[in-house]
Amino acid sequence: MFSSGSLFMLVLLAVSIIAKNQTLIIAIVALLVIHYAGLGDKVFPFMQSKGITIAVTILTFTVLIPIMTGEIGFSQLGEAARSSYAWIALAAGIAVAVIAKGGVVLLANDPHITAALVFGTILAVVLFNGVAVGPLIGAGIAYTAMKVVEFFSSSGAG
Repeated sequence: MFSSGSLFMLVLLAVSIIAKNQTLIIAIVALLVIHYAGLGDKVFPFMQSKGITIAVTILTFTVLIPIMTGEIGFSQLGEAARSSYAWIALAAGIAVAVIAKGGVVLLANDPHITAALVFGTILAVVLFNGVAVGPLIGAGIAYTAMKVVEFFSSSGAG
């Protein structure tokens, strides 16, 4: 018998396959395997509490590899400093990192928001040929928007 959680995951899996979202497919299949192998009671609490930190660490590790291998060095940084596009990219990188920080807070405090973020990502991939960048930045954007709404709601209530 399938639980409601398993059925939900199977629906997400079907939509992910239609959307050709490989990352989501892998995550859902892994979760289902862990669950039906009887390991969920041990693995899920650990991953729920440490998963984002582990994922961000792996992502950071990956981004730093070109620096470690010498593909990117001080000379490339100096060359980039002379390009207006590089300054725009620098500002965008800072903005995304700051916004994603809010996403970590939102996902930690309101994990149910993940379902809406996943559906939004899938809809964007399917309907608009978007790219699935993951729920963290989506959560960060949502968190920022929520804070803006809170700010304007509280300033108008006085």
